[in-house]
Amino acid sequence: MSSTREAYGAALTELADKYEFFVFDADLSKATQTVHFAKKYPGRFTDMGIAECNMMGYAAGYAASGAVVFASTFAALAAGRACDQIRNSIAYPKLNVKMAATHGGGIGGDGEGGSWGGGGRGAKGGRRK
Repeated sequence: MSSTREAYGAALTELADKYEFFVFDADLSKATQTVHFAKKYPGRFTDMGIAECNMMGYAAGYAASGAVVFASTFAALAAGRACDQIRNSIAYPKLNVKMAATHGGGIGGDGEGGSWGGGGRGAKGGRRK
């Protein structure tokens, strides 16, 4: 059995043979498994860097012009950092953006952040012991 993120990455790559869409990622393509899509369809993939807010703004712009976009990041970052952009730029105008937010409840070994709930970051980052 594969994980949800492995299934997500595989599904994007499989669906891209039939449908035209774009995939954005916030510097997490290995963790969100969009790396496979990026290798097969580099012209339809953009690594937006560590900039979830900007990624959602770009996704809104692409969707407003008629494109379908999958915006991929960690759940804590989509909900926390990009909430205003999602609400104001995507939800209110009812744009066709699909958001995939992995690692709900904690980031663990795929990122330095550790648990994002309840102030779980220490002064140097990482999980408190």
